[in-house]
Amino acid sequence: MTLAFIELLKGADILVYPLALCSIALVYIIVERSVALRGSAVIPDDLADAIVAGQPATGGEHSVLGRILAFSQKHPGDPEATRAFARLEVARMERGLPYLDVIYAGAPLIGLTGTVWSLIRVFSSISGSTGMPDPAKFTSGVSLALSATVIGLCIAIPALIGGGVLQRRVDKQAAQLDVLLARILSRTDLPPAA
Repeated sequence: MTLAFIELLKGADILVYPLALCSIALVYIIVERSVALRGSAVIPDDLADAIVAGQPATGGEHSVLGRILAFSQKHPGDPEATRAFARLEVARMERGLPYLDVIYAGAPLIGLTGTVWSLIRVFSSISGSTGMPDPAKFTSGVSLALSATVIGLCIAIPALIGGGVLQRRVDKQAAQLDVLLARILSRTDLPPAA
């Protein structure tokens, strides 16, 4: 199995490096956004419950909701500024997700380029005197040529799924923040910031 994987990487030739870069970026973005978008980092339950109940909200200073609440407490007479700040926080939550779109669109194209590159090499090795390739080398070369496309697709599929899941999470949390923001802005007696 390990030898087959090494042969697959060899078949991608020089384009294995941009594919590896796409793979590293993919893993980093998915892991970092998964940690950053966990529930307690965006909308802590105790803070959300306090806002819904109309009680003084404490804690969660480092969460998205906590930052929005602190901003609204510092600018009590400016609901538009608070809404704008909330939009900025949602945009911050989406950080890195557009790169997943680039990866899932670009990785297969890089892989396809590697396949075409390798096929050109395979067909250029056809003997000029006989016009026929060595069957063993030819089939081996074609199978290796397709390896770049396989690698590109193996990168693109997790990027597509991860990007979709993380975007749905952001959308859901943004909707929850909108509801909580309306509640924050409807309160007239906000306690001072802690």
